[in-house]
Amino acid sequence: MTHLRVWGFGVCLLSTAMGMASCGGSGPTTSQPAAVVDTRAADEAAIRAADLAWSKAAGDKDPVRTASFYADNAVLMVAGSPIGTGKAAIQKGFAGMMTDPKFALSFAPTKVEVSKAGDLAYEIGDYEITFSDKKGKPLTTKAKYVVVWGKQADGSWKALVDAPTSTTN
Repeated sequence: MTHLRVWGFGVCLLSTAMGMASCGGSGPTTSQPAAVVDTRAADEAAIRAADLAWSKAAGDKDPVRTASFYADNAVLMVAGSPIGTGKAAIQKGFAGMMTDPKFALSFAPTKVEVSKAGDLAYEIGDYEITFSDKKGKPLTTKAKYVVVWGKQADGSWKALVDAPTSTTN
């Protein structure tokens, strides 16, 4: 009988302890996750500013500055050409194009959409590029492009994927 009494007393103690903990005394506390700061407007402005500088670098026929807007592992997907992978390959491609005396490139975004997490964005825009044709006369193309941007560890934005298209409307 003594064994049952001790067991009953233990159950009573355990119930009392659980009841006290559930009343808020010394029980574990739950904390709310920290609110994420919405930086999308500032990030969009930063991307648009980068675009201005990027387009100027291309217009100045400066392949080093033009390529500086790409992440180290970026991809450039130009229709009818092999995919350019990595900043060095992209810079080399621009350097080759920019030797053409008729070469001209300008672009501007029409839409920039930043993810809620603030680490990725995409951009849709219009571009105009001019090359010399086989007879040395300027050949101009006006079309659309898509760029996927990634926020870097230092807070800057770099192009991860650049995909000019032949779409015109």
